[in-house]
Amino acid sequence: MAEAAAEAGRDEAEIVLKSADQAGPEDMLAADGYIFCAPENLAALSGLMKEFFDRCYYPVLGKIEGRPYAQMICAGSDGENAARQLARIATGWRLKEVQPALVIYTHAQTPQAILAEKTIPESQLEKCREIGVAMAAGLSLGVF
Repeated sequence: MAEAAAEAGRDEAEIVLKSADQAGPEDMLAADGYIFCAPENLAALSGLMKEFFDRCYYPVLGKIEGRPYAQMICAGSDGENAARQLARIATGWRLKEVQPALVIYTHAQTPQAILAEKTIPESQLEKCREIGVAMAAGLSLGVF
């Protein structure tokens, strides 16, 4: 999902794609906008994504206000709690939501399906690409 969004936006803006365990406050400060992409685990943001927010929250608080963000959540059947959790963090940072949360459902309900590698259908990846292009174009044109 993140790769699809990043690749789609590369013609419009400089894109930096980092995993949550590799990104830090310096990356947040260097970016003009954000697309947060995370799986939902047990009705919440994944541990790695939550840890990223924990590491970055206070070092960038008051320094990124007004920057645009969008979010993409991959979930087995719900995803709404993870999207709310992420939105609350973004609200604390005073980020500007520029697109409603995109939640993509894998319908994984058994232990085997939950633990298996997921393949996102092309039609859903297209939605991720649309978010990438829209964010990049908005930043490039100064809309956000």
